[in-house]
Amino acid sequence: MPLLDFFLGLALGITICLCQRWWLDRQIHRILNMLLPEAMSVDLPMFSRLRRAIALSKQHQENQAEQIKTWQEIVQVAPVGFLQVDVENQLIWCNQQAQKLLRIHPNWRQGHTQLLIALVRSYELDQLIEQTRIAQRPQVQEWLFYPFTQDAEEIGDRLGVTLRGYSCLLPDGDIGVFLENRQPLVNLTQSRNQWVSDLAHELRTPLTSIQLVVEMLQGRLDPSWNQRLERVLHEINRLIQLVKDWLELSLMEVAPSEHLSCKPLNLSALIHSVWQTLEPIANQKQITLNYSGPDNLLIEADENRLYRVFLNIFDNSIRYSPPGSQIYAVVTPVIPETSDPLETSPVTSPVAPPVESPVESPVESPVALTVSIDIIDSGSGFTEADLSSVFDRFYRADSSRTKQAILGKNLSNNGHSLPMNTGTGLGLAIVKQIVEAHGGVISAQNHPKIGGAWLKILLPTFSPQAHQSK
Repeated sequence: MPLLDFFLGLALGITICLCQRWWLDRQIHRILNMLLPEAMSVDLPMFSRLRRAIALSKQHQENQAEQIKTWQEIVQVAPVGFLQVDVENQLIWCNQQAQKLLRIHPNWRQGHTQLLIALVRSYELDQLIEQTRIAQRPQVQEWLFYPFTQDAEEIGDRLGVTLRGYSCLLPDGDIGVFLENRQPLVNLTQSRNQWVSDLAHELRTPLTSIQLVVEMLQGRLDPSWNQRLERVLHEINRLIQLVKDWLELSLMEVAPSEHLSCKPLNLSALIHSVWQTLEPIANQKQITLNYSGPDNLLIEADENRLYRVFLNIFDNSIRYSPPGSQIYAVVTPVIPETSDPLETSPVTSPVAPPVESPVESPVESPVALTVSIDIIDSGSGFTEADLSSVFDRFYRADSSRTKQAILGKNLSNNGHSLPMNTGTGLGLAIVKQIVEAHGGVISAQNHPKIGGAWLKILLPTFSPQAHQSK
């Protein structure tokens, strides 16, 4: 019996050793496959292959570390700022440009994680990072950054810097942000606008004098000169209109709200009044207005400024629409409970039935806080290049669209003068400036069914409670 027990124990021990060896070989195979799969095909002993895989893996890690260091050195000297935060919004890395733009304390060093808000007091930067986490896609935001200081004497000396941030998603929940210093471009734009504004002021008086002299010469010279005087007078009027447009833009840009005289207006009546002004030009091409919307919707706006908005838009629509077509104006009150006014998608059919007012009198109900105004023409629409620049100053539309333009006459009605078809590129720029001065937004696109240019305006409606509080 003792001999039998000995052999049974020996067999059990050998079995356990073989099982452990099998398990160890399996683990080594798994490690080899994880470290370097190519090592499995090498005809070497197991531990030799393991040492080879470890050496190759170490070399691979060193190469990756060298590449990371190289990229960090490249980003370090890049002309744009870059910073990286982890899932807890701790700053884990930033280059010299970001440290300079955000005025991060020089005592902060790479590798020492610290909450970003403790280093940079910028709500907009925190919001950009948070929006990137929520949306899980890159975001872009521009803001005016004022460096934080505890010294009261330095507050007045520190000027704001216009920054634009481009965020991106990184592994392990990290967020990277590229920072662009836009202040030199802003300063250049302001300097250019100021120069043109000063030039416009200087040109206004001599141009008016030349206009008066030419008008006095009409009828006093030989008939052969009258046609030449007409051409000279036409060009002078173009220059005068350009000066007026630029001065209006400059005035609205400096202090938009201060130059508005707002009062309750009936939007439908204003739109039809503008169309009546342009109707003689529209009749020449047999173009009609298709209006859809409530007849009694009040908005609080500057009548003259808003008149100019619809005048410019309808004038463009008539010029670019083919003869015998229609121009659609769809007015829709936006209900805040159903949608966000700034994110409301435009209507898909320009010939929708008239929208009934939710109440008998819009003055008695604050249900619709925003009104959507869609104006669609029947032309060829904007080109892809035009869509991103239609509201830029002095931008001229693509030739494929301008070929449809037919010049109208300079008419007037109710004290409002028609825009002269001068093609200066300031018409829609003025429209955008006026709409934004009223707290609204405007966008441009092409209608998917009609194919014509589609301008969408969002404006706040009349609030009797706010009007009474004033």
